Amino acid sequence: MFRDLSHRSVRAEYMDDFSSGGEELSEALRHLRRLNRIFGASAPLLYGINELWERSGRPTRLHVMDIGAGSGEINRGLLRWADRNGIQMRITLVDMTEEACVEARVLFKDEPRVKVLRSNVFETQEEAADILISSQFLHHFADEELPEVTGHMLRSSKLGVVISDIHRHWISWSAVWLVTRLISANRYIRHDGPLSVAKGFCAKDWNQLGQALGKRGNYHLKYSWRPLFRYSVVISKEAEF
Repeated sequence: MFRDLSHRSVRAEYMDDFSSGGEELSEALRHLRRLNRIFGASAPLLYGINELWERSGRPTRLHVMDIGAGSGEINRGLLRWADRNGIQMRITLVDMTEEACVEARVLFKDEPRVKVLRSNVFETQEEAADILISSQFLHHFADEELPEVTGHMLRSSKLGVVISDIHRHWISWSAVWLVTRLISANRYIRHDGPLSVAKGFCAKDWNQLGQALGKRGNYHLKYSWRPLFRYSVVISKEAEF
């Protein structure tokens, strides 16, 4: 397996099969929330959002749209960040599966700042939100699809895009393989967890994406390696960052 990590895996995750789902998928989403807490999934995203917010002049109102949000639990940290900085925040959680939308509605049932929308990335309208974000979403797409997906997210944003995704490395693969087997017997979690690392990214992948986006518009991509083998990626709609 480790030698395969020199390139992004092209194998499909079980969660990419939208013909299946039901309670097993709902359970997987609940277990995924535990994994996100264990591996600190919200921190790289907040790092990038804060950087883009600072770059944009610290606006006091923000509408953030989370693409491929799942149950959206990482946005709890985003709401706390907004409160600390005096920002009037609205968040729209977007996911293709009804199971994810149901979980998100339950999780945020008492939070009026959060709206849940069943949709996909290609259905979002132009400048639909100030910032579009995604966490562990982009790795579901093949290399040749990445410029189109991120390009559409950029068109749907006013300020730019923030992405958090996994560093493809044998240490992160081993850690995820072990932890998924310790905390869950769910086949989605055990299969998709390690595979998501194999489908993750290295520096060269972000450099290639930045070059491709530079040919599509006045965009600039900046990536940072963050603790626990994550990347925080900020794509600004300006020439310089």
